[in-house]
Amino acid sequence: MAQELLIAGPQPGARPVFPVTKEGLDAALARMPARHAAWARSNRFAGDAGELLLLPDEAGGLYGAIFGLGRGGDPFVYGALATKLPAGLWALDALEPGVKPDQAALAFLLGSYSFARYRKARREGPQLVAPIGTNLDAVRRLHRAHSLTRDLVNTPANDMGPAELEATARVVAGDGGAAITVITGEALLERNFPLIYAVGQASPRAPRLIDITWGPAKAPTVTLVGKGVCFDTGGLDLKPSSAMGLMKKDMGGAATVLGLAQLLMAETPDLRLRVLIPAVENSVSGNAFRPGDVYPSRKGLSVEIANTDAEGRLILADALALADEEAPDLIVDLATLTGAARTALGPEIVPFYTQSEPLAAALAEAAKTGFDPLWRMPLWSAYAEGLESRIADVNHVTESAFAGSITAALFLAKFVERAKSYAHFDIYAWNAKARPGRPQGGEAQALRALYGLITGPGSAIL
Repeated sequence: MAQELLIAGPQPGARPVFPVTKEGLDAALARMPARHAAWARSNRFAGDAGELLLLPDEAGGLYGAIFGLGRGGDPFVYGALATKLPAGLWALDALEPGVKPDQAALAFLLGSYSFARYRKARREGPQLVAPIGTNLDAVRRLHRAHSLTRDLVNTPANDMGPAELEATARVVAGDGGAAITVITGEALLERNFPLIYAVGQASPRAPRLIDITWGPAKAPTVTLVGKGVCFDTGGLDLKPSSAMGLMKKDMGGAATVLGLAQLLMAETPDLRLRVLIPAVENSVSGNAFRPGDVYPSRKGLSVEIANTDAEGRLILADALALADEEAPDLIVDLATLTGAARTALGPEIVPFYTQSEPLAAALAEAAKTGFDPLWRMPLWSAYAEGLESRIADVNHVTESAFAGSITAALFLAKFVERAKSYAHFDIYAWNAKARPGRPQGGEAQALRALYGLITGPGSAIL
């Protein structure tokens, strides 16, 4: 049985952790016993973010710890406690003003994450007494959602193909009491999903469309669409090896919507939820789709293929067209779509695109509240001329090297007309380096912001 990391309080035997900012360090030391203050000064403790100093007791044993918050204001800094504290039971002496108990507790749990499918955990970790006022159940649900997403993204493609992604979706649906249907292989053509089939047909691992529905039919409707490219070779426009090494994470959009769906179904809001995941492997074989090919789409638009390494927007196009047919209140798609998004905003900030001003404002507020950084990018309609084709209704990429994330969003927007609101998120789904609360590897970007949007004050847009 897994060790419980967050413990309900009070726990009299827990060792104290004293969080201090750089600005408040002198005042904090003045309030401490003289021996602890002297110990901190002799060890040149500066209160830097994530800095930890263990404090001895009078017998030379372990009394507690002093913990640096840096300039303050970042609840994720508490995630460093999960990797720096020794095993045992610990309790925060106080929280920095402005940091909510749930935020500090969640940061600790997120910092404790370790992907241990292929190796044993390296050490027994610390346990934290939940700060007073923590909603333990809510924090644990958020933690489970993040862990599900991280596990899916971190799993290599030999163990996470379309069938395995489907299996996880079936578990999520079953646990939440949702209905699930899956259209697989050539049945995609029979059911009018030609772009999903075209991208996945070269792999021996059959492409599929996963469709989960949950909640009362008359409730506000939210449809989540997640890109599920379980591995992307680039197809015939083969990626170089330097760009292929992380392509197990190209299903990060699918992983994130599954984590969010698990969370929403556990929260049981008044919501009609639908999750659509086109799951494929973009491989190379004699029947791979080619540059220059033209395919029909579910929407009825013919699509010219300019580059087989821009496959994600193709499978999303068919899934978005299906989502739009029932005119939901909100469609959201999440996809590891373009390197251009990383060039623009780096790996930590997620760009999103929407024509809805109320939705954009609600997302900005949810991102701020959830410490889940998002940035609105423009759907600059003038760039859409680059998607024109001489032989088809639309080309799926432009010849220009500029504005790649924007033109991808403009292409996707062609397949959504009836939804009340729509937003596209170009996520990275990966922590390139370890930071407090965010270990290196798979990450659930935009999950907290979307959760806050759908369940919090921003849900008024529905």
